[in-house]
Amino acid sequence: MKKLLFIYNPHAGKELLKPKVSDIVDIFVKAGYEVTIYPTQAYHDAYRKVREYDPEEYDLVVCSGGDGTIDEVVSGMMKKKKRNPIGYIPTGTTNDFANSLHIPKGLLKAADNAVNGIVFPCDVGRFNQGTFVYIAAFGLFTDVSYETDQAMKNVLGHMAYLLEGAKRIFNVPSYRVKVSHDGEEFEDEFIFGMVTNSRSVGGFRNMVGKQVVFDDGLFEVTLIKKPRNPIELQEIIAALLIEQIDTKYMYTFKTGYISFESLEEIPWTLDGEFGGEHDYVELENMKQQLKIMVPEEHIEELMEKQEG
Repeated sequence: MKKLLFIYNPHAGKELLKPKVSDIVDIFVKAGYEVTIYPTQAYHDAYRKVREYDPEEYDLVVCSGGDGTIDEVVSGMMKKKKRNPIGYIPTGTTNDFANSLHIPKGLLKAADNAVNGIVFPCDVGRFNQGTFVYIAAFGLFTDVSYETDQAMKNVLGHMAYLLEGAKRIFNVPSYRVKVSHDGEEFEDEFIFGMVTNSRSVGGFRNMVGKQVVFDDGLFEVTLIKKPRNPIELQEIIAALLIEQIDTKYMYTFKTGYISFESLEEIPWTLDGEFGGEHDYVELENMKQQLKIMVPEEHIEELMEKQEG
């Protein structure tokens, strides 16, 4: 019998998973798996669990939770020589990565996809010695997701992020950063930067460009320059709200490798979790290194949605 490790965060989102655990496990068993269940007990517990198990022990790892949970499971998996496929049941507040890969929103449909979907070789990011699944970012709003109170997130969802972000809009820090990629180097003052492999960020689509491919070895990079006055700041915010790239204030490009160098240490967020403060970071696209389960009907679109 095939073996499955099910790791879930019982506190993610609105705790919707708890009453459905029995139904979800039933789906796994009907798909031919013997199931080991592990509810996470603390921050970084999913990462520890994945690091410790013997990959020969399981055929599939399924995780359920928000962006933090999938980030921990993938980070742990990337440290292993043999990497099992990962199924994902999203229960977080925004679930950008899951939405991008067409992983179903309903818990039972997502559980079915986790065991009956198709393995998709997806790109994953290296951030210095660590890993990120779909976004590494600094600057404006990036601390919102880990500073916003969990109870507030549960009640308000997206609005919690917007309210928390709005509080600080008139006190925008900026960072002088030297950026290097593909033999090109430039320096500027930025209020925000993100390196992504997703079709939406914070629930907003098209902020990262419309032609996103998940297995091409390239990230989408968006860097927003420091506005010189309140009018420019308003124009930047307006461009973000209507989800369009305004090249007057932004750099946007694709790359497989990029580095950021600054005089001061800058706080980064990785998949919505605090990623430390750094004055030098290297980000590399590890092409097709993450094996994740996606719906069979979307596999061709995910693999072939090329530029043009």
